[in-house]
Amino acid sequence: MTDYATRRTLMVDTQVRPSDVTKFPIIDAMLSVPREAFVPDARREAAYVGENLDIGGGRKMLEPRTLAKMIDALDIQPAHVVLDIACGLGYSTAVLAHICDFVVGVEDDEARAQEAQSILSEQGADNAAVMFGPLAEGVAKSGPYDVIILQGGAEQIPDALIDQLREGGRIAAVFADGTLGVVRIGHKIDGAMNWRYAFNASAPVLVGFEKNKAFAL
Repeated sequence: MTDYATRRTLMVDTQVRPSDVTKFPIIDAMLSVPREAFVPDARREAAYVGENLDIGGGRKMLEPRTLAKMIDALDIQPAHVVLDIACGLGYSTAVLAHICDFVVGVEDDEARAQEAQSILSEQGADNAAVMFGPLAEGVAKSGPYDVIILQGGAEQIPDALIDQLREGGRIAAVFADGTLGVVRIGHKIDGAMNWRYAFNASAPVLVGFEKNKAFAL
């Protein structure tokens, strides 16, 4: 039988802590949430690898290091309400639920959204809900949000999501830059976004977050 608890501790000790993520709530969450429960059965043995993990349907789960550093940079507090875009089978949502007051996950695949909600319920994440719908539209009815986090790449952030962010709130996303990428943290100040570099990372661009291509003859 695979000792996932040992793998979880190893993940934190070799991927998360060495990346300068030391805040207790983040470490505790990543030690507590069984990552293997939130991946397809066929990928469980790869659940703790230090790279983005293919979970099917063209979607990847962000590597533990990237997720932990994004959460760290967002400075999420216990009273915050968080919007988790492209939450996959719910791992990131479960981690966030350990740290903040409430998390709303969004999935554009109905079967995946239902499965994520089921797994979260099984894991006792009562302060989390997964909604089905277009990723770029978010979930306006549950906003405004203190924090929005994208579990994938983006070339641009839709206005609909910025509108759902509370004044003074923050967004984290992996911005595609050719074959590479960087995580930027956006702060909403006077209704406008002020973006700052956080660290290097890569992830496939999510549907709805592509930059509009200008028509040229």
